[in-house]
Amino acid sequence: MTLQQLKYAVAIADKNSMNEAAKALFVSQPSLSNAIKELEREIGVTIFLRNNKGIAITMEGTAFLGYARQVVEQAELLEAKYLGVKPSKQKFGVSTQHYSFAVNAFVDLIKEYGIEEYEFTLREIRTYEIIEDVRNLRSEIGILYLSDFNEKVISKLLKESNLIFEELFSATPHIFVSSGNPLSKKKLVTLADLEEYPYLSFEQGENNSFYFSEEILSTIEHKKSIKVSDRATLFNLLIGLNGFTISTGIISETLNGKDIVAVPLDVNKNIRVGIITYKGMILSRLGEIYVNALKQSTRSLI
Repeated sequence: MTLQQLKYAVAIADKNSMNEAAKALFVSQPSLSNAIKELEREIGVTIFLRNNKGIAITMEGTAFLGYARQVVEQAELLEAKYLGVKPSKQKFGVSTQHYSFAVNAFVDLIKEYGIEEYEFTLREIRTYEIIEDVRNLRSEIGILYLSDFNEKVISKLLKESNLIFEELFSATPHIFVSSGNPLSKKKLVTLADLEEYPYLSFEQGENNSFYFSEEILSTIEHKKSIKVSDRATLFNLLIGLNGFTISTGIISETLNGKDIVAVPLDVNKNIRVGIITYKGMILSRLGEIYVNALKQSTRSLI
C-alpha cells in the first residue's frame, strides 16, 4: 500500500468518477484503475463497485477511505512543513437539519482554521439525505435529533448504514414564533394555544414519514399547515403569517436577530440532538474543530 494509491482512492471518491479523477490527477484512466485494483487486492477489500453508471463506494470502502483521508492529510501537512510543498485545498462537509447553531459552529470552524484555500460544504437538508450523505462520505458529520418516537426507526437505519449517534445536548420542545406574535409573551404555551396559528414544518420529500420529521410531535393534526424547504423561508413565514414551528428552543440572536423568539411548549417530551459519523472512523482535524465548536455554541445557548 502506497501513499500514491491512497491519494488515488480519495480522488476517485471525491470526484465520484474514475474518469474525472484520472483527469484531475493527470494519469490515464487505465493506470488509475489498475492502481486501485492492485490496492484492493492487497488489502482484501473492494473499495469501489464499477457499473455502467460509474462507481459506488462499498461499506468496507467507506471505512477504508475514512482512514485514507487521514493519512493523505497528515502527509500533506508534513510536505508543507518540511518540503515547502503547497497543500491541496482542504475539503470538509457537514449535513444537518435546519439548526442555526450548526451554522454558528461552521463560522467558528472557518475562523479558527484560518487557511487561504478551502472547499467546505454546509448542507441543510432532509433527514434521510443527512444519513445518506454521511454513509457515502459526502459529509463527514451529520446533525439530527432523536426522540422516544423516532429513535427506534432512525437508530435501525443508522446501524444498517454503519453509522453511530453521539448526543450533543438534550432539550425540551419549544415553539419558535415572531416577537410580534401574542404567544411570544407567554411563559409556557399549550397545544390548545396553537390551534388557530399556522404550523410550519420542513418537508421531507419522498421520505415523508413521521419518523423523519424535523419537528417533534409530527403526528399531531393541524388546521393550518405549511411545509417549506429552507430555514429563511420558514422564519419569514413565522413573521409574515404569525405562524409557529416546534424545535429545540436554541436559536442564535447573532444570526437570526431578535425577530424570532423561543417559548417553552407544555408537553412531556425530550429532544436529543447529536452528530452522526461513520462507525470506527476517526474524525479529521477539521471534524474535531467543528465538533468542539458545536459543543461550545450549544453550551452557551442551552
